[in-house]
Amino acid sequence: MNKFDAFHLAQQPDIVTGAVPGPRSEALIARQQALESSIVSYPKGLPIALKRAKGAIVEDVDGNRFIDFFSMAGVLNVGHVNPYVLEYVKKQQEELVHALDFPTENKLDLIEKILREIPEPARAQFKVAFCASTGSDAVEAAIKLAKHKTGREGVIAFHGSYHGMTSGALSVTSHTQLKSGFKSLLPNVTFIPYSYCYRCPFNHQKESCKLDCAEYLRYLLENPHSGMVKPAAIIVEPIQGEGGTVIPKEGFLEKIIHIARKHEVVVIFDEIQSGFFRTGEFMAYNNSDLLPDIITMSKGLGGIGFPVSAIVYNKSVESWGAGDHIGTFRGNQVSIAGGNGAFDFIKEYEVEAHVKEMGAYLLTRLQQLMEQFSCIGDVRGKGLFVGVEYVKDRYTRKPDAELVKKLRQECLRRGLIFETGGHYNNVVRFLPPLIVNREIIDHALRIFEDAHHAVIGQPVADTITQI
Repeated sequence: MNKFDAFHLAQQPDIVTGAVPGPRSEALIARQQALESSIVSYPKGLPIALKRAKGAIVEDVDGNRFIDFFSMAGVLNVGHVNPYVLEYVKKQQEELVHALDFPTENKLDLIEKILREIPEPARAQFKVAFCASTGSDAVEAAIKLAKHKTGREGVIAFHGSYHGMTSGALSVTSHTQLKSGFKSLLPNVTFIPYSYCYRCPFNHQKESCKLDCAEYLRYLLENPHSGMVKPAAIIVEPIQGEGGTVIPKEGFLEKIIHIARKHEVVVIFDEIQSGFFRTGEFMAYNNSDLLPDIITMSKGLGGIGFPVSAIVYNKSVESWGAGDHIGTFRGNQVSIAGGNGAFDFIKEYEVEAHVKEMGAYLLTRLQQLMEQFSCIGDVRGKGLFVGVEYVKDRYTRKPDAELVKKLRQECLRRGLIFETGGHYNNVVRFLPPLIVNREIIDHALRIFEDAHHAVIGQPVADTITQI
């Protein structure tokens, strides 16, 4: 028996209604459409109404059970309703729920746990500030601090970036469709190429890459006719999430930091989705010799879905005073208790090693699937942060977003849910809870392979060899 088996509602999916959505889900979706705002998005791609969940399994109101391979947008790193974490939450709810920014042992314990994850000898140089409840709030705070410190306005962001949907966070998000309905957002935002080796904007092969994408930043900052006034900050995801689980080439992030530091530009790393042990490390970027100035955190930090966000920043960029950045719900005590519980659970159950083991297994199995299907152009990942990119053919690498949509629906029908993304919406993104076990992964991949055969119409081949 796997040490995480008891933390899951079941070990496999179970579709009892035949068709998905079932009748009760259909009724609740119709009711939602009549009552709730048109901004609702997830039920459009995954038309189910949820009743309960535990671990990596969710159950809808019709009794159908699905494997959750996106952790509800990367939030539930230690699984749905983890009972270990719930004990921390229940105890806190009985004592203190809301405390503004007054000191509590609960909050200071979480701060100390966060700072202990900063590599030595840099640990003593960092502090933590809780923001409001979302990742977007952390991004807003980080940009605000960088501007306050430098007295400058501009921000550099990257192609393929996603940082949130509030005004400032959306301004540094690259997806043009998300911004098309707005006449004004934050001014002086410049977008530059990310290290996306599969689709290199400089048409290099990975083997011959000289990090021209990073050198482009140097060009912008040092060319007096680049058209860009010296910015306050540069914000970058160590691994792009919504952009398609894009993992930069080794050395890219370090070079970005070196160039930015030379020009006194504050470096912000957005670890909202890639952080909190998603990759098997506390942060996706964990170079002890070279750390960014500010790190944004949220999602998994709340343990099992409780809303909380924070920035971890070097004391050298601290310039604000009391009340210069506030938020009524910053540091909610129940959310913080969830974070404390998740931290302790991860350490006690040795989740970091488990993530690396399961991530390597998942990646190997997907690479084997890639050998069967030429529509899979690239498989990439770190820990349980995995992307599968689909193309019309491997030579032109023309994106195939329509195929991804069909695969998602076929998998839903069979009991597997996941997120999609990518620069061209052609990437299947797997972000299962970090406590997922091999049995659940095997069931998920069996569904995933069967969906390929059903959608693409190829003759059924032998099942992928088990590792």
